[in-house]
Amino acid sequence: MQIKQIYIGLLLISCVLASACGFKFKGGGELPGAIKSINIVTLQNNTSEVGVENIFTSDLVNEFITSSNVMVSSRAAADAVMEGTIVAIRSGTIARKGPQTSVERRIYMTVNLKLTAKDGKVLWFSKGISEKEEYDVDDDNTTTETNRRKAIKRLSIKLAERVYNRLTDDF
Repeated sequence: MQIKQIYIGLLLISCVLASACGFKFKGGGELPGAIKSINIVTLQNNTSEVGVENIFTSDLVNEFITSSNVMVSSRAAADAVMEGTIVAIRSGTIARKGPQTSVERRIYMTVNLKLTAKDGKVLWFSKGISEKEEYDVDDDNTTTETNRRKAIKRLSIKLAERVYNRLTDDF
């Protein structure tokens, strides 16, 4: 019985501490300008990574659909339009098994985004939002490329979540 009381006490203390430090669950904020519907334009891709603009735009749309009560709609019906550019994708070795042999690499993606109201007023702008993801390097180039593409997908999902959280930040 005492153990149960200790657990309940720890749970209550955790709740108090979490609320005192400003912790909040994802999606607690609102979009700027009291937006109720948004159109997300396929991002411009200024990198050599073919198709990444479609992957990220799709993940960004999915993040808005699953994380908010804002409707993703056509440009004509939307209260605001989000558009932007994928400005960089780069990768680098993070682990080696010899001077010339990578075993793990990290890929980075950086985007610039802008949210504009119907009247043309810029509601939100953020430059240089970035995220990273690791992937394994294999002796087989096809396997390495598959790992890289999977890492880009995971990276895209994380970056879409980061964008949404920044946009709905109430600080």
